[in-house]
Amino acid sequence: MKIIGIIPARYKSSRFPGKPLVDICGKPMIWWVYQRAFQVSEFEKVYVATDDERIEAECKNLGMDVVMTSDKHPTGTDRVGEVARKIKADLYVNIQGDEPLLEPDTIRKAIIPFENNIGGISVTNLMTEIRRMTDLSDSTVPKVVVNSKKEAVFLSRLPIPYPKGTSDVRYYKQVCVYGFAPDALKRFCEIPKGPLEKAEDIELLRFIENRMIVQMVEVEQDTVAVDTPVDLEIVRKIIGDKSSTK
Repeated sequence: MKIIGIIPARYKSSRFPGKPLVDICGKPMIWWVYQRAFQVSEFEKVYVATDDERIEAECKNLGMDVVMTSDKHPTGTDRVGEVARKIKADLYVNIQGDEPLLEPDTIRKAIIPFENNIGGISVTNLMTEIRRMTDLSDSTVPKVVVNSKKEAVFLSRLPIPYPKGTSDVRYYKQVCVYGFAPDALKRFCEIPKGPLEKAEDIELLRFIENRMIVQMVEVEQDTVAVDTPVDLEIVRKIIGDKSSTK
């Protein structure tokens, strides 16, 4: 099975412009994500997918494979879809460019259901239990609700489900690594945004709104996505502390 990793990276982020190139311990953030993905042995290749010449130039300077894409894509998954039209594979894994703490073994978890061919799965996404209560109230952290088969039922920026009937509720947050079969990715790119995706601004809802099963995979790693300058400082400290102990 030919599997490629794709890291969408755009410069014009509404919350944090230029964040793929922000410095973390001497390297741009996109470099840290690429290095983690590059260690996944299942990937035949790893590409950064961008629409910005500054990101392209930095990737080339650091020896990273990069693909230029349109600047019209509304989501990272649409950008991955363009790469899929250019580079054929059996499975595409989308690794978000603002997750520099992701470990290779965590990324690999999005591939395993496809290898096991569980129920003809076409989309996977990772999730982890929320351990920091600040994540529960943080609107930049999508929360995940699953059924008994760990299929996604809904994702929201609000803390859901509401514990009206019991206090024994486990909350999960999305870890932004996705696995896409080619047909699922193609369909995503052909379907317009629905009302739920527009409201929450969470692209995975496009699959759910169109009755496509998203298999969630629970992982242990508690990552920190860089959505704000405050997140960046947290990540810098974590990576800096790890580097100092080596």
